Amino acid sequence: MIGPLINGAAIVVGSTVGAFIGAKIKENVKQNMPMVFGIASMGLGVAMAGKVVALAPVVLALIVGSLLGEIFDLEKSIHKMSTKTKSLLSKLTPSDGALPQEEFLNRFVALLVLFSMSATGIYGAMVEGMTGDTTLLVVKAILDLFTAMIFAATMGYIIALLAVPQLVVQSLFFFASVLIIPLTTPDMLADFSACGGCIMLAVGMRICGIKQFPVANMIPALWIVMPISWGWAVIFA
Repeated sequence: MIGPLINGAAIVVGSTVGAFIGAKIKENVKQNMPMVFGIASMGLGVAMAGKVVALAPVVLALIVGSLLGEIFDLEKSIHKMSTKTKSLLSKLTPSDGALPQEEFLNRFVALLVLFSMSATGIYGAMVEGMTGDTTLLVVKAILDLFTAMIFAATMGYIIALLAVPQLVVQSLFFFASVLIIPLTTPDMLADFSACGGCIMLAVGMRICGIKQFPVANMIPALWIVMPISWGWAVIFA
C-alpha cells in the first residue's frame, strides 16, 4: 500500500509547511487561493459527473443518501467533533487573524470531505489494491499538498489531522478492493464516479462561499450508488 501513505503524507507536509510560513504568506494569497482550489474541485466534479452512464440511479442515490445523512445529521456530528478538536488543540490553530468559528468549521468539514471522501481517493485506493497502479492517488496527493498548505496558513497545524481519516478510508478500500471490484461493472464504477463528482461540485461551491451545501450529509450517497446502479441496470436492461 503506497498511494494512501503518499496521499496522507502530502496532507501532513502541506499543512506543516503552510502553518509554519503562514505569517509570511501575503493576505491576498490566503484569501484568493482557496477560491482557486474551490474552482478546481468544481471542475474536477463536473468532469467526473460527465462519466455518468445512467443519470437516474445517480440522482436517486444522491437523494436517498442525503436523506440518510440528514436523518443521522452527519454534518452536525462532524461540527461537534471539529469544535472539540479545535478546543483541545487550540495551540495548533493561529490566534492572530484566526477565522471566525463558523467559517473555520465550514472549511474544516469541506476539507474533510474533499480529502477523505472524494470519489477520486476511494476509487484510486481500489484501483491500487487490484492493480498496484498508484497514479490516481499520486495525482490527488499533489493537489492535496497545495490545498493543505494554503488552508493551513489560516487554519493552522490542525489541518494535518485530516490525514488520519483519509488514511483510514483509503486503507479500508485498498484492502477491500479484492472483494468490491469483482462485484462491479464499468457502468457501476462510472455512476459511482459521477455521484462523487456531484459531491465534489458541492464541496467546491462551499469552499468558494457560493452555497453552504451540507456536503457531509451527502456522503452516504457514495455508499449506495453502486448497488442502486446495479439494480437499475437489472430492472431496465
